[in-house]
Amino acid sequence: MVQDHQGERRSVFERWFPERHLYLRANGETRGYVLTRGRQMLGVAVGALLVGWTLVASGGFLFDLATDSAADKAVQRTRAESARRTADLQARLDSAVVRMTTTTGSLDDMASMVERRHAALTQVMTMFHGVQGAEQALRPARPKADADGNPVRRILGVRMDQERLIARAEGFAQTRAERLRLAFRLAGLNPAAYAPQGAALGGPLVEARDPKALAAILDVDEAFAVRIGHAADSLTEMRGLADAAEGLPFNRPTQARTTSGFGVRFDPFNGRPAVHQGQDFSAPLNSPIGATAPGIVSFVGVRSGYGKTVEIDHGRGFKTRYAHLNATAVTLGQRVALGQRIGAMGTTGRSTGVHLHYEVWVDGRPQNPARFMKAGDQLVQQD
Repeated sequence: MVQDHQGERRSVFERWFPERHLYLRANGETRGYVLTRGRQMLGVAVGALLVGWTLVASGGFLFDLATDSAADKAVQRTRAESARRTADLQARLDSAVVRMTTTTGSLDDMASMVERRHAALTQVMTMFHGVQGAEQALRPARPKADADGNPVRRILGVRMDQERLIARAEGFAQTRAERLRLAFRLAGLNPAAYAPQGAALGGPLVEARDPKALAAILDVDEAFAVRIGHAADSLTEMRGLADAAEGLPFNRPTQARTTSGFGVRFDPFNGRPAVHQGQDFSAPLNSPIGATAPGIVSFVGVRSGYGKTVEIDHGRGFKTRYAHLNATAVTLGQRVALGQRIGAMGTTGRSTGVHLHYEVWVDGRPQNPARFMKAGDQLVQQD
């Protein structure tokens, strides 16, 4: 029975890969070549690998292209929504000016409401402290001179400025949050997993999520309390994503040129297809290498094939590896900052020349470093 199966397998191979003879005639001479069954099978296997490699690379490119397009449209939608709300606000304010200038309401009551609104607005503005670009974007407009000195118009002018400022604050936070979500998606990460799950801000903005309760706590009208709550929510998400992004390896280990990317490639030593789990950078010997995110050095030494290596644990399951170094500048257990020099480029280990082999790992699995660096470029453009 075993012999029958073996004979059947042989007959299948003989039918698909029969021994072939190739004859080439040139200058009156004829040369013959024998294509054995083994050579034919090897050729088919190499062809299948090349086709598979091409499909994977093309799929990755199309996925990146689709992700970029969808994310850019999301940012545009956020900006359009913010502009629409601003236009609606201006229309409502213009209507309010007409109504209130025809009334004989108490100036003291109007001034008191403006003061209470200002106190609530101050709480929101303090939350933007330290946010890149916020000071310039949210700078209050200079008050316009009032020709007739009408106190009602002056109070209404201040109130309108307050409405515009809270609208700009909400739009600024929403746009920044959307760009941060885009960066996470470019890195292949789910932004929802890194957004704050609960309120991260203190004070009455957190204690009361209901508009009526928030209005009572801040002692302002309910409409303004709703705007304050929306701005605080957007800011909470933005700050949470920004804080998470600061601890992830979105930076570049060196500004050197890339010589080899992540994925299947031909091994430089044996010429066979092999998986390359990182990204290579080429530069002169002893070019400085920097940490791509803050973290703690988890390994310094020599690894088989990698040569002199530094590994950094960034928390949240993220780890980076820097290999083929000529020298190291950190010690085991040392805490390093973003961009801190951790070593010098070299050619130790299984290397054909001076370069850095850089890897990014998430929960024990290698990731494409190019995606993380693309996310970092997105954050730089945001700033």
